[in-house]
Amino acid sequence: MGSPQDGAYLLLSQHASGFMVSQVLFAACELGVFDLLAETPGPLDAAAIAEGLGTSFQGTERLLEACVPLQLLDVDTRGGRAVYRNSGLASAFLTRRGPRSQRHMLLYLGRTTYRCWAHLAEAVRQGGNQYPRAFGVAAGDLWAAIYRSPGERRQFTRGLQEVWSVEGRAVLTAFDLSAFPRICDLGGGSGALAKECAALYPQCRVTVFDLPEVVQAAATHFSLPRGEQLVFHAGDFFQDPLPEADLYILARVLHDWAEDKCSQLLARVHQACRPGGGVLVVESLLDEDRRGPLTTLLFSLNMLVQAEGQERTPSQYRRLLAAAGFPRFQFQKTGGTYDAVLAGK
Repeated sequence: MGSPQDGAYLLLSQHASGFMVSQVLFAACELGVFDLLAETPGPLDAAAIAEGLGTSFQGTERLLEACVPLQLLDVDTRGGRAVYRNSGLASAFLTRRGPRSQRHMLLYLGRTTYRCWAHLAEAVRQGGNQYPRAFGVAAGDLWAAIYRSPGERRQFTRGLQEVWSVEGRAVLTAFDLSAFPRICDLGGGSGALAKECAALYPQCRVTVFDLPEVVQAAATHFSLPRGEQLVFHAGDFFQDPLPEADLYILARVLHDWAEDKCSQLLARVHQACRPGGGVLVVESLLDEDRRGPLTTLLFSLNMLVQAEGQERTPSQYRRLLAAAGFPRFQFQKTGGTYDAVLAGK
């Protein structure tokens, strides 16, 4: 026990260097490695990539070498030189123009989430988010901290667009939503999930409800189809009247908030919801024994360092929804990062 070949020691070493893996990914995205390789007709060596990026040869070569075993890049040897091209993973998810690109979300994780996680120990001591320590902004108004600048708001919103480009269809087809003619996506951002919903259920009318500055940013910076089927409504879902609907979507919303805020919001939804209507909650669900999935457990820690809430088990959502007047409860694991809960009045 304790030798370099010991399995436990090797696992410990992998855990300890996990942050380095994340930073390789974040740095390669920020520097534009994957975009440069996507825009050239063939593989490039380290010198050509460094020249194209305006980076040092020494640093670029080491970054590229680290990307290969992480399956971010593929490498061949030509004329005694290593030449690099995007891996299948990078082509699918890491280039700026890929239809399923996750680049903006990764940049957000690297520039914002990572800095909050540097204060995880303090978050555990205090039991609160770490925006004051990471960015010097007050944490009392959660979304004022998260949307602390127009650029940050756009980055986060673009990141969510990317998430739903991959995950949206699975959570919206976990249940047949065609019986709900009017759907309202609360906290729907730029409308990416609503757009997917409208495409899947063309007979439904979908309203995106979000803060005025978010709706304005969506109109200014994001090109999404609008018309009778997809409309935007500005407001604060804790304070302003909610649009009347048959189904309310709460996607990555309830996990932001503590129990009292969740109950307050769900009570407002119940009041606005039409008879026979319901709520679709889209979240990463914990197992009932709270021992997994690992990704969801890490997400729950992220709610500690970045928000006010937590990830929850199906039973916890069942209790929250039943107390708010939505007793008809069912959930579906999608096999992806996010799952679906449908609860009816």
